Amino acid sequence: MLKLKAISVAALALVALSAGATDLLEVWQAASAHDPEVAISQAARAAGQARRSQSSALWRPSVRVDGGVALMNANSETAGAHFAAPVLGQSNGVGFNTSVNNGTSSNFVFSARQPLFNRELSAQSRQLEIAADAAELEWGAARQELIVRTAQRYFGVILATRKLELLAQQQQAVDKALVEAKDRFALGDTPITDTHEASARAQALQAQWLGAQSELQMAQTVLADATGLVAPKLQPLSADATLDTTVLAPLPHWQALTLDQNPLLRMQRAQAQAAHEEARKFSASGGATIDLVAQAGQQRLSGNGDFGAASNTLRQQSIGVQLSIPLYTGGYRNARQDEALRLEDKALAEVERTRQQVGQQTQAAWLGLRTGSARISAMSESLKSTRARLAATRLGREVGDRTTLDLLNAENDAGATELALLQVRVDVLLNQLRLQALAGQLDESRLLPVNAQLQR
Repeated sequence: MLKLKAISVAALALVALSAGATDLLEVWQAASAHDPEVAISQAARAAGQARRSQSSALWRPSVRVDGGVALMNANSETAGAHFAAPVLGQSNGVGFNTSVNNGTSSNFVFSARQPLFNRELSAQSRQLEIAADAAELEWGAARQELIVRTAQRYFGVILATRKLELLAQQQQAVDKALVEAKDRFALGDTPITDTHEASARAQALQAQWLGAQSELQMAQTVLADATGLVAPKLQPLSADATLDTTVLAPLPHWQALTLDQNPLLRMQRAQAQAAHEEARKFSASGGATIDLVAQAGQQRLSGNGDFGAASNTLRQQSIGVQLSIPLYTGGYRNARQDEALRLEDKALAEVERTRQQVGQQTQAAWLGLRTGSARISAMSESLKSTRARLAATRLGREVGDRTTLDLLNAENDAGATELALLQVRVDVLLNQLRLQALAGQLDESRLLPVNAQLQR
């Protein structure tokens, strides 16, 4: 399946190259390799994978070695001791005195600890696992958002380009009308008001054209920053671009799907789970721990003292089970648990807020897609009507039944309707991508139907 998808993507890319223009898939591939958001999401994903490793490591044995060397004085006096030896017999009231001045002290301890029972450690391990899952979800959500943003930027350039072209066409028509109005006024066929109206419209169109030129430059800059492609020639939408929305699943289906699979909502739920685990850390039974502990160490002191050369060596080894129960922490654990419980309430409220937002966004995208075909049909008929009106107004202007202002208004309406139709087509395509992103289903293969709507 993946191989077929790759072949389809490659085939579409070859078609675009043969046409000498860049298509949406090529722009997306450039964005996926160049957009800073990709690097951010990949770094966050890698950090999440490291958290998963941390979670596993928490329950593995910990081993450490401590050691040190120091200059040390030591004096000991023992009186009234009982002494017994096989040859020397027994003595009472014996005294033992030792002394080391400026001696050398060395010590090392090798210790190993294996957690057996630790609720706080268990909660921390679960939090790390949740954080790793959330990082994976964040990466997927960022990738889907980038697909939608890339499509928006692509069509933003398409719309800005077409707007500039339509304004240029209108400018030519107005300039022509202005010349005709001046000629007719000179012949006495039209009043001076026609000349003034054409001149005013020409100046207004010039200002609009300059604004549209700035919009196009800004849209191209945004696309270039995200993709590294400098002012590429983009394939425009075909004149009949549309999607078949008759097979669109009902709204309840999409709402159920998004509530279950939406990446942002799943991340919010993960944060609520992490907050719950934080509260478990400081529960009444959460502080008790049981560990398997093993130690081996040596302490040695050597040097000269009041009674001559002296040394003392102590070696010890132990292995066993250690129980630790906090009895009183000054109220710290209770306060931490109260804080964690309130933060859990906050996280649950945020889940509910996100659920509402996702539901509203799903409904908006579904409705936009559901009514898309009807809107396109209506705007197409409107465009036919405005073009017919423009043709009739031009004829009426020639025979004197329509004024120059009527012709200029008809030119403006035709251009505005064509741009509005293009915007509706773009909205339908973007709503499809938004709906799939909300349901967590958007990937590169989902761009294929949208890319197929481009002019070849």
